[in-house]
Amino acid sequence: MSDALQHHRNGPIVRLRLHRPDLHNAFDADLIGTLTAALIAVGEDRTVRVVVLEGAGPSFSAGADLNWMRGMANATEDENRTDALALARLMRILDELPHPTIARVQGAAFGGGVGLIACCDIAIGVPEAKFGLTESKLGLLPAVISPYVVDAIGARQARRWFASAEIFDAAEAQRIGLLHAVVPADALDAAVNRQIDLLLKAGPHAASHAKMLVRRVVASHDRSRLDRDNADLIARLRVSPEGQEGLAAFLEKRKAGWAP
Repeated sequence: MSDALQHHRNGPIVRLRLHRPDLHNAFDADLIGTLTAALIAVGEDRTVRVVVLEGAGPSFSAGADLNWMRGMANATEDENRTDALALARLMRILDELPHPTIARVQGAAFGGGVGLIACCDIAIGVPEAKFGLTESKLGLLPAVISPYVVDAIGARQARRWFASAEIFDAAEAQRIGLLHAVVPADALDAAVNRQIDLLLKAGPHAASHAKMLVRRVVASHDRSRLDRDNADLIARLRVSPEGQEGLAAFLEKRKAGWAP
């Protein structure tokens, strides 16, 4: 694994840390490839229950590395397309990862860094963190990350922030839906750990498939079909080993077998 990404495993919990602190964890082709490969490996590991994405140093991620951007400015349109598709693949893999994900946002996030946060299921940040979708200042747009950012903050908010490139603070990030919670820096780890504890108490199958349910509900335009599919889903879950254990534990007033 590249030095640009650190991988820590503690039982069922995996922490992936962007590790380019001197460059504010900015993306380049190496980091994109390394993080993509790490997420694929984690996604295939059924013993993983929770993935935490974090950054080293003062920033979560400043988006694109300047040297990388300089190189792409001199590249052909086809080369730029290939490069953009690599970033798009990273975002989709993170968004669809079959484990719950938590973004631990200890500092600023811009451009693609905002995209990473939007792709995570839970995002917790500190009051000092700043955010920006600043591509329009360069005559560009946050095109690759747009599906995930729009999902997170909504179309109306996206229209403002994509066009203006305005920097906003953590309170605004929480208000528009990019962050779920804002806590003091000395309480950040406790807040992340609380979410980990909650996820570990949930049924592993239920927690890992929650995002799939949400995605299917949002995408459905056939309400009758959706009702049938959801009825089928809850019926399968109720008779599954996990569902049977969860219901039995509740009725018997004990912890479920998967709970720590």
